[in-house]
Amino acid sequence: MENDTLIIVFAKAPIPGAAKTRLIPALGEVGAAMLHTALTERVLATAISTGHSVDIACAPDCEHVFFEDCEEEFDVSLTPQITDPNLGARMLHALRDALDEFAKVIIVGADCPAFTKAHLARAATALATHDVVLTPVEDGGYVLIGARRTEAAMFAGVAWGTPQVLAQQRDALTHAGLTWCELETLWDVDRPVDLARLKTLKPPLDFSWGS
Repeated sequence: MENDTLIIVFAKAPIPGAAKTRLIPALGEVGAAMLHTALTERVLATAISTGHSVDIACAPDCEHVFFEDCEEEFDVSLTPQITDPNLGARMLHALRDALDEFAKVIIVGADCPAFTKAHLARAATALATHDVVLTPVEDGGYVLIGARRTEAAMFAGVAWGTPQVLAQQRDALTHAGLTWCELETLWDVDRPVDLARLKTLKPPLDFSWGS
């Protein structure tokens, strides 16, 4: 096993009404939470397949039974996300804390079922020559950020949840003096329009939805 790289999966507890809220009109509160569970498990399985160490950054804490089940099933570590409404602050803390132990740290979101082992391997390889690596998504954001070093301002000015996230992240990294690269653009599952794409996945997602 390669021990120089840690993959951190940022995940919320699958609490109905609090998980995948933009999908509630299509799936209902329980259905959206169930989809979030399936997406998280898929990303965890992909991360484990790389042979790197894997951690779940849990929100709001690590106490939900889903996280406990994942810890046992996937043999991963659980770490609570810090209590801060700003995603950039939470990711910066996670990166800095993990870089005390690992040479490279990769944060992935739990809502990108398109990730493969190869995508994550390329991200780790990119960190041999760049301070930061990003995997963009089609809606203007990104679903992966990896780093081998950090700067306090590396997430400054990013308006999370908007179509400008990727562009603002590029600016922030440039102004922070970090070298960075981007990998292949993928897609994630945030809106009802994204659901049809789930049915094209190979292997299929372990989730049942209404017709």
